[in-house]
Amino acid sequence: MFIQTETTPNPATLKFLPGRELMNSGTLEIRDAHTAERSPLAKRLFAVPGVTGVFYGQDFVSVTKSEGEWQHLKPALLGAIMEHFLSGDPLLLDQTPEQHADQREDEFFEPSDAPTVETIKELLETRIRPAVAGDGGDIVFRGFKDGIVYLAMKGSCSGCPSSTATLKNGVQNLLRHFLPDVREVQAI
Repeated sequence: MFIQTETTPNPATLKFLPGRELMNSGTLEIRDAHTAERSPLAKRLFAVPGVTGVFYGQDFVSVTKSEGEWQHLKPALLGAIMEHFLSGDPLLLDQTPEQHADQREDEFFEPSDAPTVETIKELLETRIRPAVAGDGGDIVFRGFKDGIVYLAMKGSCSGCPSSTATLKNGVQNLLRHFLPDVREVQAI
């Protein structure tokens, strides 16, 4: 098995591509060792000292560290990923991946804004999320109120030094171009 790695704009996060699908829909962010108990792979990754976050995308795993150098952590992380796939363990123990996808009940917006919100979601899905996934992260719609779009940054995008620039210069400009009702984009 050959696992590729890619750097991300976030220096604390490294992206691993195992060459197979992990999640057939949605994404999953695991931020601590306790939550990692439901995922054999995340449990293995959190066993490596310095790991503070694991993020699953469709075909990649992003790992975030708090300490240590990548040249020292990378071999242990590659070993943990390889061990997981060779073991035949499932990615998740307690639920199917679809049940971990971001839930719409967390969203907020006025019913009169539903057409605008649908366009925002379509633009996020078709133009923005693929680019953000390329950097090992995800961006999720959370709400729309008074012309402000609220988004959650996940994976390598969470805490990334360039995430503010991505939101303001990229996402905000794109949404404002297509939707005059959008005044601003903010991260939650």
